[in-house]
Amino acid sequence: MASIAEMQMAVAAGADAVGLVGAMPSGPGPIADDLIAAIAAAVPPPVAAFLLTSETRADAIADHVRRTGAPVVQIVSHIDPVESARLAVLLPDVRRVQVIHVEGPDALDLIPAYAPHVHAFLLDSGKPGAAIPTLGGTGDVHDWAISAAFVAASPHPVFLAGGLTPANVGDAIARVRPFGVDLCSGIRTAGALDAIKLAAFVAAVRAADAAQAAGR
Repeated sequence: MASIAEMQMAVAAGADAVGLVGAMPSGPGPIADDLIAAIAAAVPPPVAAFLLTSETRADAIADHVRRTGAPVVQIVSHIDPVESARLAVLLPDVRRVQVIHVEGPDALDLIPAYAPHVHAFLLDSGKPGAAIPTLGGTGDVHDWAISAAFVAASPHPVFLAGGLTPANVGDAIARVRPFGVDLCSGIRTAGALDAIKLAAFVAAVRAADAAQAAGR
């Protein structure tokens, strides 16, 4: 979300959560911490405000959360599991979501490293080891077969991100069966949240949920 108005548009369309992107090494959507704090404070319950942070040390992540007041933190880097454990001590009342960037089957190897310290995972298509790391907002789809295996193996809820659009989210839900879906570029036009794309995406998700509930 880039503004309170965008957040309100997303909530009105049926979003269960909104993402507030802090400073990143690359990619779309970062906003200043004071704006993150203002939007997070305006999000109506039960909708959740997720702070996306690129900080990699527990102390810095905790400080970022406290500055912005977000009730959920989405850690977009593959941080040291020792830092993940320390963060759980520093922020016991904050929901912690660890992003896993799916570059191959070894993504599943990260489950036991993080699972004791987080509440959920989010699968995305970044390249954290690149010269200029990409940690989200790529618009790229990764291998959903790996994502499905991750969901089956995870002891926690798993969100799916990475190149989702109104056209492919139904297939993604059917194949991966995630707890939830997350997107940015797929519902934007010229950088702005697009009400028509947003409505189409929500409709596609609801149709996929109904089909899944019916066992199709």
